[in-house]
Amino acid sequence: MERPRERSLSLMGESSSTLGRDYEVFLSFRGPDTRLTITDSLHAAMIQAGIHVFKDDEELRVGEEIGGELLRAISNSKIYMPIFSKDYASSKWCLRELTSMVEHRKRDEKVILPIFYEVDASDLKLKTGSYGMALQKHERESGEDVAKQWKEALREVARIKGWNLKDHGQHKLIGLVLEEVLKKLRYTQRNWHDDLVGIDDQMEAVMELLGLGTFDVRFIVIYGMGGIGKTTLAKTIFKSISSQFQGSSFLSDIRVDNIVSLQKKLLFDILHTNYASFIMDAEHGINKIKDNLSNKKVIIVLDDIDKRDKLMKLAGKSKWFGPGSRIIITTRNTHFLAPETDTLDDIIVPLAHRDFYFFEMKQMDFDHALKLFSKHSFESNSPPHDYISISSEIARICGGLPLALEVIGSLLHSKSKMAWKDTLKKLKKVPNEDVQKKLLISYEELEYEQRQIFLDIACHCIGEERIPAYYMWKACEFFPKTGFGVLIHLSLIKVIEDDRLWMHDQLRDLGREIVRQECFLVPGKRSRLWCSTDALNVVQNNLGTDNIVALKLRGLVDAHNFTSGEFSRLPSLRFLELDGGNFVGDFKNLLSNLTWLSWHHCPSNLHATGLCLKNLAVLKLSKSDITEDWNGWGPCMANDNLKVIYLTSCERLTRTPDFSKCMNLKRLVLKECILLEEINSSLGQLGRLKHLEISKNSCQYIIVKQGFYGLDKFAIPLIPDSIGGLKSLSMLKVEYQDDVRELPHSIGKLLGLKHLSLHGCTKLGKLPDSIGELRSLLYLDLSNTSIRVLPNSIGKLGSLRKMDLSQSHIAKLPDSIANLRQLKFMCLDCTWISELPENIWTLENLEELIARDCRDLEDEIPREIMGLSQLTILNLSRSNISRLPMTINQLPNLRELVLSNCNGLKMLPDLPTSLIKLEFSSSLLQALPNLSNLTNLLHLDITDRTFDFTFLKATQGRVQTPNLEWLGRLHKLQMLRLVLSDCNLPPTNLSSLSQLRSLEITCPDPQSLTQLPSSLKDLILEDVKKPIEWALLSNLGNLIELKLLGCQLTEIEFDNVHGQLEKLQLLQVRNCERLVMLSNLSSLKELRVLSVEYCRQLVEIKSQPSSTGDCSSTERFIPNMQKLQKLQSLRVYYCVSLQMLPALPNACDADVIGCPGLRYYCYQWSYPENYNFDSRDLSQLRASPEKENLGPRDLSPLRPSPEKENLGPRDLSPLSLAHLLVSFWSWFIGKIKSVKREE
Repeated sequence: MERPRERSLSLMGESSSTLGRDYEVFLSFRGPDTRLTITDSLHAAMIQAGIHVFKDDEELRVGEEIGGELLRAISNSKIYMPIFSKDYASSKWCLRELTSMVEHRKRDEKVILPIFYEVDASDLKLKTGSYGMALQKHERESGEDVAKQWKEALREVARIKGWNLKDHGQHKLIGLVLEEVLKKLRYTQRNWHDDLVGIDDQMEAVMELLGLGTFDVRFIVIYGMGGIGKTTLAKTIFKSISSQFQGSSFLSDIRVDNIVSLQKKLLFDILHTNYASFIMDAEHGINKIKDNLSNKKVIIVLDDIDKRDKLMKLAGKSKWFGPGSRIIITTRNTHFLAPETDTLDDIIVPLAHRDFYFFEMKQMDFDHALKLFSKHSFESNSPPHDYISISSEIARICGGLPLALEVIGSLLHSKSKMAWKDTLKKLKKVPNEDVQKKLLISYEELEYEQRQIFLDIACHCIGEERIPAYYMWKACEFFPKTGFGVLIHLSLIKVIEDDRLWMHDQLRDLGREIVRQECFLVPGKRSRLWCSTDALNVVQNNLGTDNIVALKLRGLVDAHNFTSGEFSRLPSLRFLELDGGNFVGDFKNLLSNLTWLSWHHCPSNLHATGLCLKNLAVLKLSKSDITEDWNGWGPCMANDNLKVIYLTSCERLTRTPDFSKCMNLKRLVLKECILLEEINSSLGQLGRLKHLEISKNSCQYIIVKQGFYGLDKFAIPLIPDSIGGLKSLSMLKVEYQDDVRELPHSIGKLLGLKHLSLHGCTKLGKLPDSIGELRSLLYLDLSNTSIRVLPNSIGKLGSLRKMDLSQSHIAKLPDSIANLRQLKFMCLDCTWISELPENIWTLENLEELIARDCRDLEDEIPREIMGLSQLTILNLSRSNISRLPMTINQLPNLRELVLSNCNGLKMLPDLPTSLIKLEFSSSLLQALPNLSNLTNLLHLDITDRTFDFTFLKATQGRVQTPNLEWLGRLHKLQMLRLVLSDCNLPPTNLSSLSQLRSLEITCPDPQSLTQLPSSLKDLILEDVKKPIEWALLSNLGNLIELKLLGCQLTEIEFDNVHGQLEKLQLLQVRNCERLVMLSNLSSLKELRVLSVEYCRQLVEIKSQPSSTGDCSSTERFIPNMQKLQKLQSLRVYYCVSLQMLPALPNACDADVIGCPGLRYYCYQWSYPENYNFDSRDLSQLRASPEKENLGPRDLSPLRPSPEKENLGPRDLSPLSLAHLLVSFWSWFIGKIKSVKREE
């Protein structure tokens, strides 16, 4: 017999698939009050909008506890929407649901969006009215404890901004609710990067290989079969860590683009200048990369690389990049990494290379595969009951390949059971290893026009902007709006950053294979030719047919001429990309179907006659010497179909052409035309222009007429008064223009303006009062300007969401700022602001308040800050505030509080439990607060030092010996920094912090740390004054980095760490002023980087223990670190007393700077090739002194490596380096980079 609850769910319209389903919205309401009014209407509207809603009905509830599927529905929903009506609080069940929602909001960061139906938020505070009386009744019937929980839940929700029916009316309220729900869900909708399943373990493994924080340069090779997720993994890692580097570049078109283009993009991404545009050839590019990146810490991704030559010209050696750089390579195989002279059997060679770390992508396990498939087919983490069997079978056939799971899952979304069975039959006929045939099933579902768009993208349009391509396909009547939707829904294409088209390389290969199969042996009979060699052969030899619709002819010489006869056999051509060359002859009635012409290095004089591109929709000309008198303007622009013109790097163009013959132009982009002085006045006639961009030119005056009323985007260097006529302007960017001193009053007429940026206009001193008329403005950037006062009219910007005033001269915010009720982000960095306004509490939607480096910001933050109920980030670093208000603990959503270098603060008040990040440093810190209530903390940083350098100590106070018992309660903590000057810690056990990854702590007595968690990967100990008992590190098998800073020890000896520190890769010893000897490093088998810095009394570094009882006579004297076979880098900086350098493994780089006391290097072993000295340290350097216990073999003559350049025959004669004169040695070491022993 069907249980009541299960029957009720089916009555609600939910199938038996409810179990385990993820809902987007959970509706909670009191049935008799609202079911037939707002609840049913809102439920229907959300269903129609495609939102998955769980609508709970009170009559269907059973029992006294929430359980079963109802509990899962609450847990799995993303948004909770309680509808508070007069009798809501009288329902115990409603209150149980509400309490559960509040708990999930605190624990899982869920969203609550309350609706108030004939009640107010104040009723939930229980001071008066029916809610107060209802809770009194519950207290009598259910007890004080239960009633207390319900009261707290009501009060918590009362602080959340919601909607009140009486403010809007039902119809408008539903529209507002839908808009907000869709906005909240947009980050969880199916995007190209959102369906990441099973990636966490892979990310962790690759992050470990990356070894962030180490000084070496690493190449990480992610390899595996196509479609397995290499690019997704690389891009996810790139996005998560790129902010930690000085520069970053993701090169995704490596197979397609030529090497010079890739070199230019690499340099542009990192340097952010057009300096790279002058690269002439690949060798020139290599030199530019080495010259400009050798001192920068960069992260570079080379995606889908398959040729050694390209790798060698983009990232040939680790020396090209600064210390700490990371190069991530994705590839389907590693054969190309082997030396060119080696066979495939020698592939193990690169695997052992010291700079390379390899990670093989494995296929998904079944559970993850089924989850990924379900996300795309059901928009859920698991299939419904009645689809489990068939879903599992399809997931197994797809073989754990993410691309196939995504594409097949998307294909079956919302399809009938019969369609599922048919697809399963087709998949069973395809061999498991044939990925393309599985993907072909989705292609075959497409209509003709959608197939054309798919093939165009696969062959020619990957990386192109979406809008120009849209106009091309619209001209071809391919219905691109529908086509885009279908292709994206089926996961066959994606739209990525900068609104560009992207396709997975497996799908690209599928599309190109489909074209090849049109006629495998005769390229001229295929529809598209993307290989320039094939295309040129077809055109020059008149092998073309009317099948050809798209050609790419790149790499031509300027003198190459295409005749009319060659193109006469291509009547269907609609896409043409050229690089160089010219048209010669009579082209009348030729290329009449061309809709896209992209011409790099197009000729300054077109030799064709009769040319008329009457159907051209997109024209792109770049890197050309064309002028306004170019004879190609007429043939290209005299038509009503032209929608897009891009003129890029046309460096001789001083005036634009006449636009009067292309009146339907939608988009005009003029970039890097450095001599451009005048825009033709016909621009004012382009009433349908939507996007105008003129950037990076040096013109002092641009003629701009009024009248282009369709303009949607506008970016020019100067602002004429006529700008007020651009009624539809939505974006105005005027940046880095010193000539701009004020805005015209007419700017207030731009009623459609949404984005205004005046960043870097350093002479701009004020805004006109008319700025307040911009009622549609969402974003205002006044950073790095000289504006001192904002006009009161700023308060009229009721739609403003984001305001950036950083590095301006603003000293006080006007009172009218309180009217910006929609403001979500405000940045006041480096302003002259001296106080925050007391009425700041009215900014009820403010989420981020950033006020770093505001030195004039003093005294106390106003207590009214408690009104910022939506505030999530508060950053007041390097300000002079003296106190935080006690009311700060009433900010229910505050997640990050950053108070670094706030030297006026002595202590902290109670803080809100919602915090996940707290940073606090002050030289006046006197006592550590008890933070035991902050159980959600992930990141905690407290110090009385206001500089990052450990040798700069706080001098204004000393923290009393703290009680740290509360630390053990912060179970979620991942990063802890507790650095206090001259402070002895009590015995502290941190083993309960099982999530802790990074620990930095002052530790005069290491024995005060009774136990550390095994999860630690980075450990920094400061101010150690007593010998370290290595038993402290006995369980740190995952430790990767150990740093000892400012220690007062005379000797650091790793004598008892055998079997411990098995993964330690970096050891840094810094500013240990009393340290004389660093010894017994041989047990650190995995050590890759050893850095010894500012240890002024250090005399010796050696691998052996200080006791020499078991050493040979030679080993007792000569420090040897050759047993550290994985050591890659030795850094010795400013150790002024160091006398002898140790022998190192041959593959180890060494940098020695600021060590004038050096006298000897160890000559018993080969001298490292990459030993780099500061020339000032070489004057006394010579081979080890002769000792009576050294035998003749130890003093055997050495000779330079004969392959070294600039050494003559006499230089190659046997030399006893032990007896060289000091003056000769200084010269000789400059010549020799490598020496070897002569037997």
